[in-house]
Amino acid sequence: MTLGLALAAGPAFAHGGGSTPVALDWSFEPALVAPLLLSAALYGFGFGRLRRRSGPGRPARDRLAWLFVLGWIFLALAVVSPLHALGGRSFTAHMFEHELLMLVAAPLLVMSRPLSTMIWAFPAAGRLALGRAGRSPGLRLSWRGLTRPWTATALQAAALWLWHLPTLFDRALDSDGWHIAQHLSFLVSALLFWTAMLDRRQAGRAVGAPVLCLFVTSVVSGALGALMAFSQSPWYARYAEMGLAPFGLTPVEDQQVAGLLMWVPGGLVHVAAALLLIAGALREPNVTEAAHARA
Repeated sequence: MTLGLALAAGPAFAHGGGSTPVALDWSFEPALVAPLLLSAALYGFGFGRLRRRSGPGRPARDRLAWLFVLGWIFLALAVVSPLHALGGRSFTAHMFEHELLMLVAAPLLVMSRPLSTMIWAFPAAGRLALGRAGRSPGLRLSWRGLTRPWTATALQAAALWLWHLPTLFDRALDSDGWHIAQHLSFLVSALLFWTAMLDRRQAGRAVGAPVLCLFVTSVVSGALGALMAFSQSPWYARYAEMGLAPFGLTPVEDQQVAGLLMWVPGGLVHVAAALLLIAGALREPNVTEAAHARA
């Protein structure tokens, strides 16, 4: 809903929706647009080459491609749409931007397994070199360590709480470089987190730890959201100085809505993911028994 309001009402806010006019145009900062275009180009070239080699009619491959496209679209909407500009004026919009990054774009991108397709964008020599680099013991150990459920959960929780400290958050609002660093840390920590939660290809990976980590994350992020929702004073000087946010909210009300957005929808996403993992684990024995019966 917030995204729709931001996209539809951009021209209105550009002529003043609060105490100070704010331009809500699409943001085409090179530091944001270049990685988006590069990732789309690598995936598109890689997918095209795979499709030419193996031919059409591969439903699993096509499903992964659609997951990547959806994840990429939500990522682009979060960082280049008018929602990004509105986030500098409204904490609720800023929070919605972060939720899109961490709860929508990140899991979709993880489920699409993009690297296995992107590598095909390179010539044969490049693919071999990248494959050798990916199989190096140091890189494999580092990746395995970063995507352990508890490690990834701790990293995401640290990014979430540290960046919402008033000092760091105000710095991100005042500096484009710090703002990009904030979004990058949210996205990278979320990608590691959802890889740890959803990737069961690693040896010995069971659902117990991911399920528990998802419930813990719902509590950790929910606690931060609840603190914002119940606070009677604004946490961030930049929003407090504006006096009145878009949609007619005071800074305190804007912060309370943002806290509710983190607390309720954010918590529901993590709980729903945990329940889906449990349901999948309960189905697996039945699938295995059915396969044995058919054999």
